[in-house]
Amino acid sequence: MLYFRSMKNAFTLLSENLNQKLTELGIKEPTAVQNEIIPRILEKKNVIFQSETGTGKTFAYLLPLIQNYGENDDVTADAVKILIVAPTFELASQINQAAKQITEKKTALFIGGAPIKRQIETLKEKPFLVIGTPARLVELIRLKKLKISGLKAIVFDETDRLVRKELFEESDALRLLVPKESQVIACTATLNKQTKIFFAGIENVVLPAEDVLRKRITHWAIYAENRDKIETLRKFIAACDYQKILIFTSRADQVENIYTKLRFKKVDCMALHAKADKQLRKAAIDKFRSGKCKILITSDLAARGLDIANISHVIQMDLPEDEDFFIHRSGRTARAGKSGINVVIGDEYEMRKYAALEKKLGIVVYPKEVYNGEIVAPGEN
Repeated sequence: MLYFRSMKNAFTLLSENLNQKLTELGIKEPTAVQNEIIPRILEKKNVIFQSETGTGKTFAYLLPLIQNYGENDDVTADAVKILIVAPTFELASQINQAAKQITEKKTALFIGGAPIKRQIETLKEKPFLVIGTPARLVELIRLKKLKISGLKAIVFDETDRLVRKELFEESDALRLLVPKESQVIACTATLNKQTKIFFAGIENVVLPAEDVLRKRITHWAIYAENRDKIETLRKFIAACDYQKILIFTSRADQVENIYTKLRFKKVDCMALHAKADKQLRKAAIDKFRSGKCKILITSDLAARGLDIANISHVIQMDLPEDEDFFIHRSGRTARAGKSGINVVIGDEYEMRKYAALEKKLGIVVYPKEVYNGEIVAPGEN
């Protein structure tokens, strides 16, 4: 048995080559989820695991899968061995980038909205690992362009989204299309009842909460009437000492409005729209990830699953109806053991909602304001 409950460093189970890749990435110690999940996957077990956002779930499944089916397995030249399903273009692209960091084998990214002919041409290059959104993957399989008869493993990433109404049909079709002997892995930040039903019979692993929301994120509240919010945001940015700022708004049309007004005031920023062209979305994320642009404005759908290092501040320009979205937004900062600041800029109604959320989630919210170019507590000026 490779798995031990007292496993302290699951990286010792990985090959020298993979450990070298991790060293080059500056990763020295596995996270809790990696310690728990890597041994299980190396044993080729089916598993669905829950772990908070920013805890290292992607490498928890990528590392052992690449070792199992990319290093020690006899890989036939024409077979896709690993299939990874993600709910959004951004997450699929992110997983693809992560995979490229730890394997030289060919990977391929297939998402809806991109030219299918070009993707079919890519399949002629015989990728070992394929990542994509469910509808496009199902389409390619049914066209008999994506051949999965030799598939060894399928991963459903962010299963809470994949089993929701809008993606359920395609996700279910994929589950039924893959060979029955394939290893099945799923991960999520919220293991709900629907997910458990979808993956009935598969071992559930729930990692203890690291309580990132309370322990590593500082929560601020800045009051502003709706008409003054963007100007308050501009003043906050000018007064703020930040590495990267991610700005959220619930309404897609507000993304463009905030972007336009900040740009008019000479603030260097970019906008990420769910409906925007895939290449423009990729360009915005790449520029933000690299630090060439340090401020990104987005909606909840566009930024779902976004894992970008060194986001020091998250700014919420409204409070979402669903508290899971609040948690998701906040969790874009304080990743990989770091700390961060979550700011809500809201009117009187939103401040009341924020106070109720503070009590419900057990967080502490500190009132702030921008005064004379500084961020201070009310009464300090």
